[in-house]
Amino acid sequence: MLTIGTHMSIAGGLAKTAGNVVRMEADTMQIFSRNPRGSNYKVYEEEEIEKFQKIRREHQFKALLAHAPYTMNLASGQERVYEFACTVIREDVERMDRLGIEYLVFHPGSHTGIGVEKGIRNIIRGLDQAVTGQEKLMVLLETMTGKGTEIGARFEHLREIRDGAAHPERIGVCLDTCHVFAAGYDIVDDLEGVLEEFDRVLGLELLKAVHLNDSMMPFGSHKDRHAVVGEGEIGLDALLRILRHPVLKDLPFYLETPLDDKGHKEEIRMIRKKLEGAGCAEGDGM
Repeated sequence: MLTIGTHMSIAGGLAKTAGNVVRMEADTMQIFSRNPRGSNYKVYEEEEIEKFQKIRREHQFKALLAHAPYTMNLASGQERVYEFACTVIREDVERMDRLGIEYLVFHPGSHTGIGVEKGIRNIIRGLDQAVTGQEKLMVLLETMTGKGTEIGARFEHLREIRDGAAHPERIGVCLDTCHVFAAGYDIVDDLEGVLEEFDRVLGLELLKAVHLNDSMMPFGSHKDRHAVVGEGEIGLDALLRILRHPVLKDLPFYLETPLDDKGHKEEIRMIRKKLEGAGCAEGDGM
């Protein structure tokens, strides 16, 4: 059964956000772990947390995903930037784990001139000071487009990070469909080949979540511009193939498309209807 949700604002608090997920007819969600372009985060009162957990239990939410802020760059060679990133990932692993959030995803970072290898070593050091191995939460490395000096556009980058970490068992991968398409992995015409390469380099068992986004930019552009599902260069048919794929269909899918809550509700409804229609069509042909 499809598990799908979208990125949600937590401006009104966790409980209100959970209520919005229910009204959206979703069964999971992604939230920012803190201000996405700053350093501040809200400390929730116990009553707020209890309301959030109650809604989550009653409506049987599946695995929840927190997204680290964009300002966090664990690959940086600049001491001030790097120390900030280390503080953020350390605090957010602890905070999200305490809330019972299953996954915390982050952009591996940009090396900004020090080179991929040094950038990866910085990421590993940053993870090692944040992940104790005692968490229930898993940290997910996000696949990236490869713009500028960005690390994570190749599956090999993610493997090197995970292999070098002190607690690799707490580290998995989140595949972003827009990002891998822009990075040059052909999920439109060669999905099987991409998954085979992912399995060869990383192992499909490490794939824990999917950001389901269409792409405004063409294949191999190395540009990160999300589009509404079915309105971009990847297209609806290719994204439905991903949703139906036997290796992927049981993973949680999170939309990061440029819509408001009302638009996302319709997007989720459309996706479910298309999948059900495809299922009926397949069944009719048997």
